[in-house]
Amino acid sequence: QIHLVESGGGLVQAGESLRLSCAASGRTFSMHHMGWFRQAPGKEREFVAADIWTGENPDYAASVKGRFTISRDNPKNTMYLQMNSLKPEDTAVYYCAAQIGVRYSRNQPWDYWGQGTQVTVSS
Repeated sequence: QIHLVESGGGLVQAGESLRLSCAASGRTFSMHHMGWFRQAPGKEREFVAADIWTGENPDYAASVKGRFTISRDNPKNTMYLQMNSLKPEDTAVYYCAAQIGVRYSRNQPWDYWGQGTQVTVSS
């Protein structure tokens, strides 16, 4: 069992930056793929980014590629999402997730989820 807690959300102006954190407790997530999803009001949850534990290049949604960077610090059991050049369209609740480390696919089931952190980007 892995318990995930997101933090770092808040209110920012367009063009500014935020760094989200996802802290894990319980078992280490070193052998898990770690990902970020987001859901805006009235819209479907969408994939944002994933860090693949086997060392492959991170997977990014086209809408955030070049602006967001995912990373992890295994000794701290913490994963991050650096969000630069934020746009109002990035406004959403952001969720941290973990996937058991089999062959990676963003569409495979994600086994653990955090409760989410709100990111609001104003014009």
